[in-house]
Amino acid sequence: MTTRTPETDLGRTRRARRIGRALTETHPDAHCELDHSNALELAVATILSAQCTDKKVNEVTPKLFARYRTAADYAGADRAELEELIRPTGFYRNKTSSLINLGRELCERYGGEVPGKLADLVTLPGIGRKTANVILGNAFGVPGITVDTHFQRLVQRWRLTDETDPVKIEHAIGALYPKRDWTMLSHRIIFHGRRVCHARKPACGACTLVKLCPSYGTGPTDPVAAVKLLKGPRARDLAAAVGIDPDLVPQQAAAADVP
Repeated sequence: MTTRTPETDLGRTRRARRIGRALTETHPDAHCELDHSNALELAVATILSAQCTDKKVNEVTPKLFARYRTAADYAGADRAELEELIRPTGFYRNKTSSLINLGRELCERYGGEVPGKLADLVTLPGIGRKTANVILGNAFGVPGITVDTHFQRLVQRWRLTDETDPVKIEHAIGALYPKRDWTMLSHRIIFHGRRVCHARKPACGACTLVKLCPSYGTGPTDPVAAVKLLKGPRARDLAAAVGIDPDLVPQQAAAADVP
């Protein structure tokens, strides 16, 4: 029986960079999937996304953003009205409290504007480090790593870190990549987790990272079985990228909502 030589720090960094390049080719459409037009809208959408899909949030926010345009609008919101608007996102009472308090804090401490520094953002109601990094990376162009459930699952499957604490994961992965790449890397990893490397049954046999993933075989390796697990509007493109006939992708897979 052969034993695998432990991976060196340099070897892990090189493999991480190769994974990053492969993800760039695999998911050229990667982006923040919460619709927004400014930092306040992104902050609100991110708060609403807790325990809720981005798709559902995006169904709720057009009417919400039309009604509440400024921090002062949220600060002075009628609780019952706001609760009703965001009810479909779940936990709407807690989220309503967060949004009203966020509006008040922004008005009292930051002139109604969302601050562009991590240290300030994490002091605001409803905004933790993960949410702050989303806001910084996508509203202010400040590189940040977003450790959500998909990100954490994938970097652990790839054995890029043994850390389990999100902040420690953020720092460990950040050390493997140039800072300028952090925001888009986060989007690509999350895209891959939602479309290919699912929690319960990853599409191993239809993945572009086969040669780089030490967890290959967690899901079905047979291409015909794996290709049926791909999700999203580019499912057929994902199949083609690994040499699988795109026509094998079920129509419902291409139309399926990503988690």
